Amino acid sequence: MIKCKLFILAIVFISVVSCDNNRVFDEYQTLPASVWKKDKTLTFVIPKLDSLQPYNLFINIRNNDDYEYSNLFLISEMKFPNGKIIKDTLEYQMAAPNGSWLGTGFSDLKESKLWYKEQVKFLEDGDYEISIQHAMRKNGEVYGVDELLGITEVGFRIEFAINH
Repeated sequence: MIKCKLFILAIVFISVVSCDNNRVFDEYQTLPASVWKKDKTLTFVIPKLDSLQPYNLFINIRNNDDYEYSNLFLISEMKFPNGKIIKDTLEYQMAAPNGSWLGTGFSDLKESKLWYKEQVKFLEDGDYEISIQHAMRKNGEVYGVDELLGITEVGFRIEFAINH
């Protein structure tokens, strides 16, 4: 009976994970010892994409209970093949007012899928790069947090803006 339930659970899990038709690109970088150092910039190279197709872009954050904050400040850069750079300062809520994590997950590890840009078209031929760096500061302090604890992985995801 237990084997049957485990088998059914495994089938449901596989079918849910495999039904991700909108995913175009999904890559993660692991942070050693779940520590994101202030000077550590994570860079993702985007594969060649259809220039006529609009895409939605996401930053994915995996954190554990060692993360001390309810929000997250990031600095992102999108570098175009022609050298142009678009730089953004982003703020995301990571926890509800009661302290519970807003991300999904079954254990103390939570994943947050954070909107970055929507309806983006990659019109230039060549490599695009997305760079992400944390910009956390404690209230009232001038200098940033040197070591941001509890972030285990940072990912970048691209999805079709129109369902396929």
